[in-house]
Amino acid sequence: MKEIPVADARNFALMGHTASGKTALTDALLFKLGLNDRLGSSAAGTSMADYTEEEKNRKITLFAKPFGAVYKTAAGKTMALTFLDTPGYMDFFGQVTAAIRATDAALIAVDAVAGVQVGTRRAWRAAESQNLPRAFVVTGLDRENADFSKTVQALQAAFGAGCAPVVVPLPDRRGVADVLAGQPPAAVAAACEEARTRLVELAAETDDALIEKFLGGEALSAEETARGLRQAMAGGKLAPVFACMPLQGLGVPELLEGVARLFPSPLDRPAQTTDGKPIGVKPEDPFVGFVWRVMNDFVGQVAFVRVLGGTLTSDAEIFNPGKGQKERISSLLLLNGKKQEAVARATAGDIVAIPKLKATGVNDTLCAAGQKLHCPPIVFPKPVAFQAVTGKTQADEDKIGTALARVCEEDPTLNVDRNRETKEMVLQGLGDVHLDVAVALMKSRSNVEVALSTPKVPYRETVTAQGEGHYKHKKQSGGRGQYAEVYLRVAPLRGDAAEWFEDAIVGGVIPGNFIPAVQKGVVEGMQAGALAGYPVTNVKVTVYDGSFHEVDSSEIAFKIASARAFKDAMSKAKPVLLEPIMTVKVTIPEQAMGDITGDLNHRRGRILGMGSEGGMQVISAEVPQAELFRYAAELRSMTGGQGTFEMEFARYDIVPSNVAQKVIAAAAKQKQAEEEE
Repeated sequence: MKEIPVADARNFALMGHTASGKTALTDALLFKLGLNDRLGSSAAGTSMADYTEEEKNRKITLFAKPFGAVYKTAAGKTMALTFLDTPGYMDFFGQVTAAIRATDAALIAVDAVAGVQVGTRRAWRAAESQNLPRAFVVTGLDRENADFSKTVQALQAAFGAGCAPVVVPLPDRRGVADVLAGQPPAAVAAACEEARTRLVELAAETDDALIEKFLGGEALSAEETARGLRQAMAGGKLAPVFACMPLQGLGVPELLEGVARLFPSPLDRPAQTTDGKPIGVKPEDPFVGFVWRVMNDFVGQVAFVRVLGGTLTSDAEIFNPGKGQKERISSLLLLNGKKQEAVARATAGDIVAIPKLKATGVNDTLCAAGQKLHCPPIVFPKPVAFQAVTGKTQADEDKIGTALARVCEEDPTLNVDRNRETKEMVLQGLGDVHLDVAVALMKSRSNVEVALSTPKVPYRETVTAQGEGHYKHKKQSGGRGQYAEVYLRVAPLRGDAAEWFEDAIVGGVIPGNFIPAVQKGVVEGMQAGALAGYPVTNVKVTVYDGSFHEVDSSEIAFKIASARAFKDAMSKAKPVLLEPIMTVKVTIPEQAMGDITGDLNHRRGRILGMGSEGGMQVISAEVPQAELFRYAAELRSMTGGQGTFEMEFARYDIVPSNVAQKVIAAAAKQKQAEEEE
């Protein structure tokens, strides 16, 4: 950016719990950096960060967005600064996950009144999982009951003694003091001296020569302290804590100075390929970039690329090794909210937008021509909310596939499952609000209106005993008739069984050339079981007797007879209904344990274990899928927004008889309604 050396580039992701002051801080930073001529406000709809119509309407951040500017430090050094504003609302955590891969540090906002919240812990864990250096900024210090010292203590209790203040607020809340800069005001002199001593200790611990000097009673120079603190933050030993009051602009200059002084540059954290090889970071190295987000707007798709190494120019031809396709760069854009600035080149640390790439999507690595490097993909959170989606009109139904593809292309945490068993299109995401936003985007961008409903459960059927079935298919209507007779046996399929279908015919009572037709007929019969018409699974079928006619027997006759015989046998083999069982991991505050375990039991769940993780309680359980379609929203309601959960498919299991009776009755009623139409 602007020919600034890579060593002087800084970038970070601004993260935190919802309503922790991230967007207010973003707008304050943009105003201070000269990217906006006024202080934007999310509440007033003038935020430069939350500028989309959906964000204005909901007054929350929905998308991770890059902002870049040139910053001149107090010492006169020119820096390239890039940061990403990310959502705090849990439904959009996929955007946070992507932002972590695009930046070199995490700045986590913490509200001075609310303190450490579940979103604070989740942001920390996500950054820690990628070995991303972390810092905190305490906001809301101008509110009643705000307590900076108490917040710092809570951070240290949750994340360790490395959480150390580098900026502290003045008692009158009319300013802040930089712990490492100059003579602090008398009102905070003692606090600054205590904080400075701790910082010097952390700096000294990064180098044997410095620790020897420190223990010998010698003072570390400002340069030695700064170098040691940068190493401490890069190594995860220091998480600097800043104090800021964004709406007053207080603490914003000190935060920018701290970012320049303490945060790593791209040179400090070279990215690696999938096979662990470091990527060259210098401008003269071959270009490598990583696509962490795509966006569809009126000009088409725009790819957001973090430059990992080398130099990318606005007229370059590059290569996408994952897709095996060349891409031509038509322009490089530096995005700041709605504002776009064309740039001629980008180097390591820069985040640029590239429009109209033909084959490139999220998680793709882009290289200089002749290179074939691959970066590890972003691992996005798995869906936990599910809704069946249908078009409101036939015209909507005709366009629904394209509209869904567009929103899912933008957001990898959205997924569409076209369930062949239930014949439904199911939209999957991270919560009800997430799905609502997807529906709103389909309407605004593709003019498609859809209705959401609770999905059908993909039940299955099986047998628990042995049963025998028989059917004779005989039809005569002039000319050649139809004849086939089949006797077969069904039983539960053992786990060690080599085959599910056995031909036990002796004496040629069914000729061998008709046995494939018998098997096909059984397969057709298994598409709709004897209980409620759901697919049949885990059964062993043995055909052992039958009869044929020299003239009238045919493949179609044996298929019909076999399907009917299978239904007859299954009805006598104690059939049962099966339902999908999910393994869930529920993370909640300790005070919610009783309510949540009781609720899981009410949902027919089986508790597998309990533990703690990152200061939160974790419950592992198995719960029927039928009880979980709206659990994301209900868990959030029960825990005041503090609870989250993950789930994955475990197995199919027998539905309790009282529940099965209701499912069977509902299936019979639906079948009758379809027959009457």
